[in-house]
Amino acid sequence: MSKILMKLDDLIEGKVVKRPSKIIKSPYVADIIPLTLDSDKQNQEILGHTASLGCCGLADVGATILMSKIQPKDNKNIKEKPKCEYRVYLSCFIDKERNQQTIVGIHPKLAEDLTEQALTGNYLSKLQNVKTYKRETVIYVEDKVDSRFDFSGIDENGLPFIMEVKNVPLADYEDITAIERKKRNYDGCGFASKVAYFPDGYRKKATDTVSPRALKHIRELTLIKKESKTRCIMCYVIQRTDVDRFTISVLDPQYREAVRFAIENGVEIITMVVNWTHDGTAYFVKDDLILVDL
Repeated sequence: MSKILMKLDDLIEGKVVKRPSKIIKSPYVADIIPLTLDSDKQNQEILGHTASLGCCGLADVGATILMSKIQPKDNKNIKEKPKCEYRVYLSCFIDKERNQQTIVGIHPKLAEDLTEQALTGNYLSKLQNVKTYKRETVIYVEDKVDSRFDFSGIDENGLPFIMEVKNVPLADYEDITAIERKKRNYDGCGFASKVAYFPDGYRKKATDTVSPRALKHIRELTLIKKESKTRCIMCYVIQRTDVDRFTISVLDPQYREAVRFAIENGVEIITMVVNWTHDGTAYFVKDDLILVDL
């Protein structure tokens, strides 16, 4: 039986032609040509909010994306609210050598919404029949913990839990640098044999952590787990299906070591795979994609 998590309505396909936009220089805004609007509106550039920045090409120049019109009530969350007409949610990734496409969820907030649906639908094997839960819990312990976590609650056995969610839109045949990847040949690899990886993104220095916030979260979860009976969980939401494993990227050794230490101290890991269709439907696939190379 298909396990539907959510449905995004009224999606429009478009192609990113410039990011940042010519009009608004914020990296979170792109100029996009709609491809599926009425014919009299096609080829007219519109402004789209890309919360994921360029997402390593998935929402950058040349990318085909799926977006929906921003409703007036949603504009309060967008700094460019007077001008952005659309919000980008999904990317249509095409493996040109294999002529195959997969839809990738790139908007970070999607990961939290998908996790909530999986939680309430009892799809998460490690969190069945939770008694209570809430989103966005602030936890403060002087000189130890000061963060807002995505979920907290009480599990079916009466134990408290804290769960942080991270979006994983990126994957490739190897978790190596872009320069190293150019020297490799992956012609013999199957389309669905990629490794999903987290994190990746812009850094001023190669030795910097990719996401200080993500590093802070995993370290604080580890501390909470070591000093209490609270279940501490990291949920990585892999919003694509052309993968057969997951890893913490070698590009961020600080975060990689922190996750290794967290697991050694009892922090639980969930690796949830989501299948998006072109019409905006998200299906739960599994929550135990193999974690490798730690």
